[in-house]
Amino acid sequence: MLSRQAIIDLLQRLEKVVADDLEGQEIDFKEWDARSKAKALDLLVEMAVCMANGGGGTVVFGVRDKVIGRAQAIVGIPPEIDINILARTVYDETDPKLTPEFEELTVPEGTGRLLLMHVRGMLKPYTTTAGLGKIRVGRDCMPLTGSQRATILVETGESDLTAQTVDGPPETLISPAAMEILREVARQESAPGDLLTKTDLDLLAALELIVDGRLTRAGVFLGGSEKAIERHLPNYLWTHLRMVSDTDYQDRADGRQALAQALTRLEDRINADNPITTVEHGLYHFEYRAYPARALREALMNALCHADFTLASPVLVKQFPNRLEIANPGGFIGGITPGNILNHAPVARNPALVAALARLRLVNRSNLGVGRMFEAMLIEGKEPPTIENRGGIVRVGFLRQEVSAPFRAFIADEGKSGRVLPITQLLVLRYLLAHAEADTATLAALAQREEGAMLSALDEMGRAYGYIERGGAGRGTWWRIAPHLHRQLAGPGHPERDQRIEWEAAKTRVLSVLMERARRGEPGLTNGEVRAITRQDRQQVNRLIHELETEGVRLTGHARGARYVYAGPPARQLPDDMSA
Repeated sequence: MLSRQAIIDLLQRLEKVVADDLEGQEIDFKEWDARSKAKALDLLVEMAVCMANGGGGTVVFGVRDKVIGRAQAIVGIPPEIDINILARTVYDETDPKLTPEFEELTVPEGTGRLLLMHVRGMLKPYTTTAGLGKIRVGRDCMPLTGSQRATILVETGESDLTAQTVDGPPETLISPAAMEILREVARQESAPGDLLTKTDLDLLAALELIVDGRLTRAGVFLGGSEKAIERHLPNYLWTHLRMVSDTDYQDRADGRQALAQALTRLEDRINADNPITTVEHGLYHFEYRAYPARALREALMNALCHADFTLASPVLVKQFPNRLEIANPGGFIGGITPGNILNHAPVARNPALVAALARLRLVNRSNLGVGRMFEAMLIEGKEPPTIENRGGIVRVGFLRQEVSAPFRAFIADEGKSGRVLPITQLLVLRYLLAHAEADTATLAALAQREEGAMLSALDEMGRAYGYIERGGAGRGTWWRIAPHLHRQLAGPGHPERDQRIEWEAAKTRVLSVLMERARRGEPGLTNGEVRAITRQDRQQVNRLIHELETEGVRLTGHARGARYVYAGPPARQLPDDMSA
């Protein structure tokens, strides 16, 4: 939920953008209907329900959402509006009852008074007392449909298929082989020894997978026979395809084994075409697979334990010659998106199953699994995984890549010095190795962090560790990897160039070309033409031209007609005592 200061900062941006562009999952702007008190109160209740169902947020009343300029956008709310009456109205007209927090914000525009409504939703789904409901999805309030209500019940744990018990004595549903493989996989993850020494039934009971003498569906999935799984989890299936193109495959395998069996079977099939690279480091030789074992296991575990078993769709693994895709049925829930998954609080689709796996240390309840996937790729100098959420399917993708020996050696050496690089720093270094520079906003989006927090992290990388260098100021701040580190991490065969020299060479080249064109009486260059000459991006060209202004370079024209020209050497500044 946004703070008061964060909202004040957003209001300042109304000078350049409309309020609609500032809205998001946790923030909305609404104009107060001063002509109809009834309509205003209806909107108040509707927005309270919408934000609560969406996980909570803040609504700012008194702002037009499609007008640029503070003076025009901020109209305020009538001075006679009583906050206590508003709170009572929302309470009386919602089910379950909502008690939002109301806060006034004084502004110089309009009536001088804005209203902030902070909403928290702990008992969703919410509706009005008339049975109407909406839910916040991004920047919109959408109708609360039946499927969305079902998703909310899953998010709150009230509808957990894996917690439901099944008929039949537990001992007749269990597969001894499945239980032994489960113990072995858990042992590899350092599960508590006292759990692993228990008998099959005692282990399942200790994991709370036997309730009142009956096995839960989570218990069936962890230790059940294929016959029991097919009966009690009929939609569960895993499929592995060895693809030769986007549409054809040469080999296929399907299975309905218990989780640990499925995990090891899938790992074996993937590793059959997961080449190993041997890297020398000092006296030692280390082996690295194209798809690191840790990343592979975390991705498969996530797909298996977060699958929606109500959908007739498999956990699908497609292995292409140059990439690997792992997908599971059931989209993200609880506000998780591909753009916030690294730092979002964990939300389990199958709480009973996840709780048991957490006790066995096969998954982590603190949402560390995704981070471990990223870390496993990044410490080897590889691109991080991609994550998509489309059509109710979550898909994780890995590029087939060889380890970067210099990068891995750097990580190892830093570790020996007591420095374990967090994911944010790994992402920044990996990105800046592939790009000459980046601004703070780009790196913040990459690391899924707020710009303020990202700026602090980048400053630390520069000042404390000397990994990166900073240039520019304010919103024009940019970052690049320190030249000495760039040369170290780029490795043998890579052009060892000092980026600062490249930058000065680009400036010299552009200035020379513009001067020659001016001498010949020819038009200047467009941004695209300068990009072609310098191999810089649009933002870098803008900054390059800005630095060349002191040399006489100017921007003329507008839009498609805009060109950079050489306008002649700047006038020499005379001392004050001579200017008269």
